[in-house]
Amino acid sequence: MRKVMEMQMKLGDVLIENIEFDLQSRDEIPKVLIGLQRIYCDVEKRKKVFKVLMDLIPEDVDPNNGRSGMDLWKTLVLCIIRLSCNWDYDNLVEIANNHRTLRLMLGHGYFESRCRYALQTVNI
Repeated sequence: MRKVMEMQMKLGDVLIENIEFDLQSRDEIPKVLIGLQRIYCDVEKRKKVFKVLMDLIPEDVDPNNGRSGMDLWKTLVLCIIRLSCNWDYDNLVEIANNHRTLRLMLGHGYFESRCRYALQTVNI
């Protein structure tokens, strides 16, 4: 199912605009996530980005079918992280399942540790 993003928060969820990053980190992940957070917080930019993403979905694809849980926001975050860090899909799965800040950006709260990504799920 290709929703833009899940709006219903669950217990332990953190608002994306409230995620804090280690500004002293020299790793590329916090820098990329800060950029994504800026896009998310700017409603006009976010609408433009999702309009482009919705236009990329082929017309013969039913937006009501597909992998549940992989909304457009999660797809965008995983794609941007993979390309920015120059990772293969195995690396992306490992980080998506174990990097706390990235999981918050994907919409997984502190208590949602059972939600795991499989290689086939992220191989978009």
